[in-house]
Amino acid sequence: MASQWRTRPVNLFQGGRQVENFREMATIHPVRVARRASKPAPFEAGEPLALPAAFEFEGRSLDTAQFLSEMETTGLLVLKDGRIVFERYWLGNDATTQAASWSVGKSFVSALVGVAIDEGAIGSIEDSVSRYAPMLEGGAYDGVRLKDVLQMSSGARWNEDYSDPESDINRWLRVLADGGSLDAFAAGCVRGCEPGTFNRYNTTDTHVLGMVVRGATGRSLTGYLREKLWDPLGAEADAFWVVDSTGVEVAGGGLNAVLRDYARLGELYRNGGVWNGQRLLSEGWVRASVTPDAPHLMPGPRPSADTSLGYGFQWWVPGNGAFCAIGVYNQFVCVDPGTSTVIAHTAAFRRYAANPHAESYRVGDCLTLFRAIADA
Repeated sequence: MASQWRTRPVNLFQGGRQVENFREMATIHPVRVARRASKPAPFEAGEPLALPAAFEFEGRSLDTAQFLSEMETTGLLVLKDGRIVFERYWLGNDATTQAASWSVGKSFVSALVGVAIDEGAIGSIEDSVSRYAPMLEGGAYDGVRLKDVLQMSSGARWNEDYSDPESDINRWLRVLADGGSLDAFAAGCVRGCEPGTFNRYNTTDTHVLGMVVRGATGRSLTGYLREKLWDPLGAEADAFWVVDSTGVEVAGGGLNAVLRDYARLGELYRNGGVWNGQRLLSEGWVRASVTPDAPHLMPGPRPSADTSLGYGFQWWVPGNGAFCAIGVYNQFVCVDPGTSTVIAHTAAFRRYAANPHAESYRVGDCLTLFRAIADA
């Protein structure tokens, strides 16, 4: 495990060497490594897919190649029925590049929660998170149901505005930059509203899930990932997880892997938790993970959420039959069961979150392109 920071995390997100930073995280941060599968299982090739030349978004026709260039796309992989039908890399990345997933990693953490529940290490999603992470007692997460934290509805007060230097997410980043405990940061959060009533995107909610998995299993997230997912999924390459200065994984955004191995999680969920005949997650967990089940979680504009996308257990649900893992700077793993399609995308869109308006995120544009690809 590396012992020191090469640069401040807050400087990773400001253009410049952003593309390089996103593929060199292991040289910038201390990390833990999950070795590739003992029996790697490469995807088979399917009939090659030609991307649609253009797609329609909000009444405009967008050129696909130009759009991918604008997004500073570094990799795009499309699976159809579990076979690779499109794979291409840009800006120096290739099939061996361990690219930063950012919040796509949240969906991997959710899967680990599901494994721990399936195995009985965690009793129920109705249990309080402080039962498994006593350090959280007395703060915003004390007594909060695991289910509410999974659904980004913990009630903790939080501001995830990357353009605001004083936002909670930027304070969180400064803990990484200056050294400190993300566990302690989570324990110090304060209540903002009643848990289970408002869908507020909060990276520390996912860190709390990591605390629960570690407390329930007695394992590091990296070790648990390697045993329960990476090895049985036949991962082709090592992954690594960025850790804070206390050696704890950054559950909310520290997982790094090659594009093909990101796609494996999508394919596992597309198949209801089964991989090559082996059940890795219960069918009920997968279904619940991608099914909003309360008014504040449903797709569409609503007063009880800070987004118009629906939300499950650390999975986004756009409302078009698909579900997605989404990370800042436009990382995606999108699954469309109706067309048996999984799309994995990495990028370094440098204008991301330059302001709080939709045009500085371009998430809607990306999801529309992925729908066009799936429909193709």
